[in-house]
Amino acid sequence: MIVVSDTTPLISLLKIDRIGLLEKLFGQVLIPQAVFDELTADERFKLEVDQIKRKQFIKVKAIKNPESASILKRATGLDQGESEAIILTDEQNADVLLMDEAKGRAVSFQMGFKIMGTIGILMAAYEEDELTANEVRECVEGLQRAGRHISQKHYQMLLDKLMTD
Repeated sequence: MIVVSDTTPLISLLKIDRIGLLEKLFGQVLIPQAVFDELTADERFKLEVDQIKRKQFIKVKAIKNPESASILKRATGLDQGESEAIILTDEQNADVLLMDEAKGRAVSFQMGFKIMGTIGILMAAYEEDELTANEVRECVEGLQRAGRHISQKHYQMLLDKLMTD
């Protein structure tokens, strides 16, 4: 399975100390150079950067056609990381793109990509018995405490799933 990630799901999982779920669920995760640069350029994510650099399953992969990302960025208003993640998903014919931002998800959906956000990762981990229902709730509470935005729709879907199982 080929999986590409944008910045936000990585930061969110790092904030709740669950980055290892990506390896358990997907094996390897590819990130474009711009995503790595976004992580390393922001002083607020210094601890997270150190963790990312140590994770063998996260691989930085350059996109083949930087001009494609530039065009996508100008045409859609997405940032460089989101644009490169979308282009890398296309170039690698990836199975899943990990992305949380609504605008990037909308563009990716229009391009026919399968998208999964942080909440979807937690749901998948629950379905694969990597997390218990209580652990998922703790993760969501941790995300909220860390100031990570969770849409009410996705939060409710997660709660409904936990209640029915």
